[in-house]
Amino acid sequence: MVKTLRNKGLEVFIVICILFNFSCKENVKQEVFVEDEEPTGYYIEPYRPQYHFTPEEKWMNDPNGLVYKDSLYHLFYQYYPDSTVWGPMHWGHAVSKDMMKWEHKPIALFPDEHGYIFSGSAVVDHNNTSGFGTEDKTAMVAIFTYHDMEGERSGATNYQTQGIAYSLDNGDSWTKYEGNPIIGNPGFKDFRDPKVFWNNEAESWTMLLVAGDHLQIWNSTNLKEWEKVSEFGKDQGAHGGVWECPDLFPLKVEGTDEVKWVLLISINRGAPNGGSGTQYFIGDFDGTTFTTDQVEHKWIDLGRDNYAGVTYNDAPNNERVFIGWMSNWNYALDTPTEKWRSAMTVPRELTLRKIDDEVMLFNYPLQSFERHVAMAYPESVLEILPSRKRIMPLKYGNQSKIQFTLSVPNAQMYFKNTNGDSVSIDIDREKKLVTFDRRKSGKVSFSDEFSPGVQQMKIKNIPQGPIEITLLLDHSSLELFINEGQYVMTNQIFPNDFFRALTIVNNSESELIIEDFTEHKVERMWD
Repeated sequence: MVKTLRNKGLEVFIVICILFNFSCKENVKQEVFVEDEEPTGYYIEPYRPQYHFTPEEKWMNDPNGLVYKDSLYHLFYQYYPDSTVWGPMHWGHAVSKDMMKWEHKPIALFPDEHGYIFSGSAVVDHNNTSGFGTEDKTAMVAIFTYHDMEGERSGATNYQTQGIAYSLDNGDSWTKYEGNPIIGNPGFKDFRDPKVFWNNEAESWTMLLVAGDHLQIWNSTNLKEWEKVSEFGKDQGAHGGVWECPDLFPLKVEGTDEVKWVLLISINRGAPNGGSGTQYFIGDFDGTTFTTDQVEHKWIDLGRDNYAGVTYNDAPNNERVFIGWMSNWNYALDTPTEKWRSAMTVPRELTLRKIDDEVMLFNYPLQSFERHVAMAYPESVLEILPSRKRIMPLKYGNQSKIQFTLSVPNAQMYFKNTNGDSVSIDIDREKKLVTFDRRKSGKVSFSDEFSPGVQQMKIKNIPQGPIEITLLLDHSSLELFINEGQYVMTNQIFPNDFFRALTIVNNSESELIIEDFTEHKVERMWD
């Protein structure tokens, strides 16, 4: 029985869970849990994430300008301040000391006579190569795409160009360069999303630009004047849709001295589970040209809701920190929220690891995330016989991190609430396949493309022994990490009530013993 009381924004959940094993062969277990929450009236609308970044109101999509400066992580993002659907793009802005607790800042960049402000990046010009800085103030420079809507409506193909702006007060105010646009359009309908970084090999700035179905690489000494030096991808990678939001960075293969370069390319449409997705390539970069012998298409996340993700410039300790937009263009305009629309993934650290002679890109929540994991509710040893199941009550509602190891080859887990909503995850290591089913997860009818079928993820080289499972459950999302981020699925969900239990089913022929099942409460990011 579940009773919910609401009074002036206060919510008290009294949950009495009577747990039955429906196989009728395990003992009936009864537990009583009381969760007394006192949230403020801020950020508590239905489906509002509690530990994922969302705008206070209106529309948001791609993360932009991820850069670290003066002890602050800056998150700029595609923003339309007048509606909860896509419109004339601005750059929204927020800052954080740890990428978990965020402070909203005023809008950074507004549309002007050159067009809307589409996606891009930001750098700290430490050596004042641009001349925007002063003797005592280092310039932060934003590089972005102008999108001329009048040009698009007229049928032209050169309506996207590149512009820059600079800030001398750590992103609080911005001045656009009087010489904009800095790069004109040579005739590509899609010519956008500049990612800029300092290139030690060439001792210059490097810009990545997508041009329809491939990547262009440009170099500059001053952020104002650019020369194209190479191209990549016309005959490599997935091409089911337009290429977007590139990123390129070096990473050392863990446990070795080998350094490889990783190229991220978002693609819309054409992802393996439908709609938007982000592929990656592992290869080499000599300062002007990226090369790879990779043949297989690789994806940073096989869920349906991680897109346009890029990484931070100048992050401390050489960390490569990634944030993605937690949505999919197939249905992004229709999700059932009212005051705001869209969220970001939790920030993740990217690493390279060699598994069975193959170098793979792992992505896993930052260590700083753990500082906001407040309370833990560990279970005693779980012993689940073959073909049996165990129902685990969820104490913290849809605001938790759930973690355990899975020793058997085949298992199923599913979340459920008293309304009958459910989300199912099947892991079959014999078939080397994970399936994710959100078809009955709650509100799904707002778009025919939201939940048309079961999602699949191949896990061809997962370890034979126990594997680590981490589930991040928020009010409208579920992020699944397998083996510390070797395989990842991110998905939005819109249940009609909080999930009250997680059931684990042993589909193997051997007994499943779990000694480390723990449900953690994650702190709200908003005070």
